[in-house]
Amino acid sequence: QRLLPPTIHVAIVCAGYNASRDVVTLVKSVLFHRRNPLHFHFITDSIAQQILASLFHTWMVPAVRVDFYDADELKSEVSWIPNKHYSGIYGLMKLVLTKTLPSDLQRVIVLDTDITFATDIAELWAVFHKFKGQQVLGLVENQSDWYLGNLWKNHRPWPALGRGFNTGVILLLLDRLRKLRWEQMWRLTAERELMSMLSTSLADQDIFNAVIKQNPFLVHQLPCFWNVQLSDHTRSEKCYKDVSDLKVIHWNSPKKLRVKNKHVEFFRNLYLTFLEYDGNLLRRELFGCPSEADHNSENLQKTLSELDEDDPCYEFRRERFTVHRTHLYFLHYEYEPSPDHTDVTLVAQLSMDRLQMLEAICKHWEGPISLALYLSDAEAQQFLRYAQGSEVLMSRGNVGYHIVYKEGQFYPVNLLRNVAMQQVNTPYMFLSDIDFLPMYGLYEYLRKSVVQLDMANTKKALVVPAFETLRYRLSYPKSKAELLSQLDMGTLFTFRYHVWTKGHAPTNFAKWRTATTPYRVQWEADFEPYVMVRRDSPEYDRRFVGFGWNKVAHIMELDAQEYEFVVLPNAYMIHMPHAPSFDITKFRSNKQYRVCLKTLKEEFQQNMSRRYGFAALKYMTAENNS
Repeated sequence: QRLLPPTIHVAIVCAGYNASRDVVTLVKSVLFHRRNPLHFHFITDSIAQQILASLFHTWMVPAVRVDFYDADELKSEVSWIPNKHYSGIYGLMKLVLTKTLPSDLQRVIVLDTDITFATDIAELWAVFHKFKGQQVLGLVENQSDWYLGNLWKNHRPWPALGRGFNTGVILLLLDRLRKLRWEQMWRLTAERELMSMLSTSLADQDIFNAVIKQNPFLVHQLPCFWNVQLSDHTRSEKCYKDVSDLKVIHWNSPKKLRVKNKHVEFFRNLYLTFLEYDGNLLRRELFGCPSEADHNSENLQKTLSELDEDDPCYEFRRERFTVHRTHLYFLHYEYEPSPDHTDVTLVAQLSMDRLQMLEAICKHWEGPISLALYLSDAEAQQFLRYAQGSEVLMSRGNVGYHIVYKEGQFYPVNLLRNVAMQQVNTPYMFLSDIDFLPMYGLYEYLRKSVVQLDMANTKKALVVPAFETLRYRLSYPKSKAELLSQLDMGTLFTFRYHVWTKGHAPTNFAKWRTATTPYRVQWEADFEPYVMVRRDSPEYDRRFVGFGWNKVAHIMELDAQEYEFVVLPNAYMIHMPHAPSFDITKFRSNKQYRVCLKTLKEEFQQNMSRRYGFAALKYMTAENNS
């Protein structure tokens, strides 16, 4: 039996939406080079914990363990220290790791989120063996002149040994630090210095340095290539003769990728490599190192092994069980549902080719939105640049962008819808599609309808009638009257009027034209309206991927659960024209696709009759007639 390589422990403080994005790039760079099992210890606020927990759960990387520690519980330990640094209170949390991390954990590598690894982290872990005497902290010298003072007229830095040390990368010998009563040590130093200094400028780094100034024997100086600092005023270039000496790059400038350094092109490319690297490739097993079995992946393997690979629809069936890596709340999000319990979130999903619809939808719908985006890692970065460059999108805090990373050959439309639905935090949701522009004022109208139709105590699905235009430059109707005249002139049609009338026929557009009060309609075969429902209504069925039947099955499910379909007389939405999606082209051209869809439909209906018994018979007979 070969000895298993040791598990390497890494601690990272991570709070908020942006840090959660940065930490993924750091983790990718570590995973890319590693050959050891890894155990990440994340000290997080509730936002970062939600994002990272679901990310690692769906990433399913072998030989990686993740634990979370609640940063909010630690705030009281450090909140007495005034800190001017942009990292705020979280910038002080590295001081309390001896207390926070498990008491039997002996050593840990501590990293900032703006770090990129260019080598195997095991090399850094091995440096622990070089610690001598009372050395308990491994640190790289600070590469700027900050602690030398005199950067400007009244610049008074905290005390430090020479240039001081940078705390972006720290090796902590936890067991020895505990014996040395580290906790007391740093507190006494901080209290004493704060009498004259009043606040920290560089967060934990100032306090670490003040302690080391008094107790120089604590520090083991690491070679500077373990933390090449790229802030503006650094001597980082003196640190490496050759770019191949580099091991860890620290983007510790608020300007991040725009710093002045003659090798910055090389650094930037290295960083972008990991930023855009396909994270699914990091799921590979460690060579010659069987990882501890993870129950999730074991169950998945079992399910997949039960599928018949010779089944012509194997690929379809497999997609249903694929676990897609998911990064929730990719951008900053801030929204508290209104206290009156009528609030409603628009739900939709999209891929890169529909990005241009987002601004228009935001202009039409001022309420909260939950979006699932199906993207590759590189596309996610393009999306980030697009969003950050858009005034419309940046002015909105109430849009949740949830990235589901691409894998396999299908567009997992119903998985995307479910991801977006699961992140809704209002009592109601409007299940829309990205190609539709809701009428102006629909958000307020739906909230009024919640009260008017007693949605809280009844099972209703409110239907928003759907129309379409084939014109790219439609003057969007401001009222129902205007919409009706466009319908009569032929600039608008009822949705799918030319191809698939059945999808929306039960809405009864003839009745809608003159209706002034909401009216109930009955389910019919292939009905697929866009509806507002309560947040607790059923999810979509994942077996339907790509094009075809993905919404029909969901509406059937609502009907089986005895939802009433009620059409709103003064609501409408309009489908905007676009090039046909990849999946619909596949559907039109590929016989196998259609055959498998038919098989999946039949299986879905059999499931329905098993679940809903006699009541589900109408779905079978309706289908046979269609």
